[in-house]
Amino acid sequence: MSEAPFYLNENAEIEERVSDLLKRLTLKEKFRLLTSHGRLRIYTTPPIKRLAIPSFKTSDGPLGVAMHSSGFKKNTRFPATISLAATWNRTLARDVGIAMGEEMRAVGRQILLAPGMNIARTPLNGRTFEYFSEDPYLTKELTVPIVEGIQSMRVAACLKHYAANNQETNRRSSSSEIDERTLHEIYLRAFRGTVKEANPWSIMTAYNMVNGVFACENKYLLRETLMDTWGFDGLVMTDWFASRGNKNTEDCINAGLSLEMPWPSKYKMKSLEKAYREGKFSDEILDDLVRRNLRAMLRTGLFDSPETQPQGSRNTSEHQTLVRRVAEEGMVLLKNKDNILPLDIDATRRISLHGPNMRKKFGRLLSGGSSAVSPPYEITPFEGIRAKCHGKAEIVPNGTLADVAIIFAGLDHGRGGDSESKDRESLNLDEKQVNMIKNVAGNHKNTIVCLIAGSPIAMEEWIDDVEAVMMCWYGGMEAGHAITNVLFGDADPSGRLPLTFPRKLEDSPAHGTGNPRNYPGDEEKKVYYDEGIFVGYRWFDEKGIEPLFPFGFGLSYTKFEFGPVQLKQNTLHSPEDTLRVDVDVTNIGYRAGSEVIQVYAKDLESTVERPPKELVGFEKVWLEPREKKAVSIFIKTEELSFYDTTKHDWKIEQGKFNLLVGRSSRNIVGEAQFSYQ
Repeated sequence: MSEAPFYLNENAEIEERVSDLLKRLTLKEKFRLLTSHGRLRIYTTPPIKRLAIPSFKTSDGPLGVAMHSSGFKKNTRFPATISLAATWNRTLARDVGIAMGEEMRAVGRQILLAPGMNIARTPLNGRTFEYFSEDPYLTKELTVPIVEGIQSMRVAACLKHYAANNQETNRRSSSSEIDERTLHEIYLRAFRGTVKEANPWSIMTAYNMVNGVFACENKYLLRETLMDTWGFDGLVMTDWFASRGNKNTEDCINAGLSLEMPWPSKYKMKSLEKAYREGKFSDEILDDLVRRNLRAMLRTGLFDSPETQPQGSRNTSEHQTLVRRVAEEGMVLLKNKDNILPLDIDATRRISLHGPNMRKKFGRLLSGGSSAVSPPYEITPFEGIRAKCHGKAEIVPNGTLADVAIIFAGLDHGRGGDSESKDRESLNLDEKQVNMIKNVAGNHKNTIVCLIAGSPIAMEEWIDDVEAVMMCWYGGMEAGHAITNVLFGDADPSGRLPLTFPRKLEDSPAHGTGNPRNYPGDEEKKVYYDEGIFVGYRWFDEKGIEPLFPFGFGLSYTKFEFGPVQLKQNTLHSPEDTLRVDVDVTNIGYRAGSEVIQVYAKDLESTVERPPKELVGFEKVWLEPREKKAVSIFIKTEELSFYDTTKHDWKIEQGKFNLLVGRSSRNIVGEAQFSYQ
């Protein structure tokens, strides 16, 4: 009986196993590993039976394990990424990552195509709900733990979409025209931080071009920046069909693209063989790409015995509880006139419910695009409130005698809403919903609007007519229970906005000039990022524009008081130093709740133009009534840096900085000064 090959030795080092397997591959077998299985199996790579190499299987995310790519299984539908971002809770992000990894294990898949982490440049982007924030620091801080959680289950996380995919309009053919500093400081920064801190095992390229070169053949983005500068050692795959517009095979190979999905276009066997014979790429480059794919396979345990792998599970009570908690913590209370919320179930006799999202279920096959997850059940707001009010309060249809009216308005996953492939056409709710809100508010003394959506919504037309507004996002399969728990005070609305809500579209950076070259692009489909580094709250601060609701904003059912800002040291000397910021936070109210302490920095002596403030740290703290806690926030010195286009690298200049501590980007309650020498 022959001895098993070395690469099957589970106790050996992964790099040694990769090297052993690589040298056994023929040229054609190496080529086969660079692309998917084909038209019938568009989420898998082909097996190589001679060497017992199994198919490498992917599944869409990032709201969970998608039905269409998991053997049509119903899986846990988690809250949308933007809802998780609104929690500002790193621990929850890691828990979600672990749970998603468990669900992937249960369906026998190895690469979860998540998380999505593109920056919110325009509020019209159809996929804002799949992403985290307008701010690269917040994006990175929540991406790192979710990646760590997914990969703790030996499932590869796949960061997407690399890079500058900030709109759906013409996404397959447009070119994001971005200067070097803006590209690195805003649109690559979260990718860079995640690669360095979490070591993701795969990355997906974007559809669009960046400065005239498609992402999956962009040597500057892939080989020079991602691999050579940042040290990324995982595989790089295309988005589905993203390579169709590329020039040729060798440009993709030399750029660093190691996996073409969902079937061969530039990586057809004949194309690869021809380019290789003509010397268009070297054996060294080819082996590097194959090595990256093999490394990811081995990291996920693809060759290892099942009993040594983490155990999978899906649709568990633990996952459902986690969904509800994330949905609750992510809800952002935007308005609460006269503390109408939380509702007192014992004092509320009659409730009328309204709106298109009252009974809507969002977890349908491909609804919203590739992120769609179909769960085994989904609790609607109507079902959640009905269960809560059973035997205690009456739900009446359009009752003018109701104590309170609750309207479930917002968007959905239809094209032109929160959906892949098409951007929204307006920041406003449609006329029918606006009229409904005004009519209901006119017939009721107390009206609450619950917005179910995944991107900013203008409210100037109706917000003064209602007493309360809650941003509920897309809360997953337990959304109805979560919304009910927050409305009735069983949970605190501890969410804070991860992006700015403008009063009108023209206030946003991509729309501020009114020039179509900035959005959706000119006649040549070039989208010019003329606002530069001033994205999100940076733009609003720089231009002195008053937002509807600022970045980081969110009300609570209790009140918090901050003490003086204390710095552990007043001078930093090295990029490796860490600044400790201490703040006492007291819950001065009569209900338990959470506060997010946000820390922003302002460079006072910069030789280049910098934003008025930038987020550099945050912590979330839970406090019982009248409880006081000393909170420490640790600021990495590198977060104070900017991208220097003369050095083509990051730089921290000597000089003074202001440290601003607040409840949002527009509510600063304390500050301190320090120096970098």
